[in-house]
Amino acid sequence: MFYRPQDGHGLPHNPFNAIVTPRPIGWISTRSADGIDNLAPYSFFNAVAYEPPQVMFASTGAKADQDNSKDTVANIRATGLFACNVVSYALRDAMNASSAALPAATDEFAHAGLDKGECDSINCAYVTAAPAVLECKLTQIVQLPGASNTAVFGEVTGVRLQDDCLVDGTFDITRYQPLARLGYRDYSVVRDLFALTRPDDR
Repeated sequence: MFYRPQDGHGLPHNPFNAIVTPRPIGWISTRSADGIDNLAPYSFFNAVAYEPPQVMFASTGAKADQDNSKDTVANIRATGLFACNVVSYALRDAMNASSAALPAATDEFAHAGLDKGECDSINCAYVTAAPAVLECKLTQIVQLPGASNTAVFGEVTGVRLQDDCLVDGTFDITRYQPLARLGYRDYSVVRDLFALTRPDDR
């Protein structure tokens, strides 16, 4: 099968999300200029640079009570700050609950029944149960082709790790089992690892 996206795929559901998988989930927390905390998951998320450490996520929709945007992007435009909370398997239901399209004045931490703490390097809340949190300062917002498609880039200014996930000096993801986004309504969980030695490391 071959199709051009502009012509349609003719399938019951768009296969694009199912092709680019698995994807890490950026559970992005922000605070509005009025001090309202927001939390929402984004499956177009990844690390993009080592030095300085940088991440990005993309928002691909809009809410009626925002100006062609979502609460997350609107808050970042206003404050220049956000945090990326890592989603463990244990937090899957809370993450899903926080994906609801709620009024801008709603605190998704409370809606999802999550405890929150205060970040150290930025003025933002984070999910205290998250195994890791990346505190970020906005570097740029890029408007992408298409309606309401926005990419947000940030530099990591602080890193929080749960102590029980540190094993012999390494961050052991099997201790918390990260959640990954697949296509359609599907998710996966990372439990099994294997290592490969790069040719240049031999």
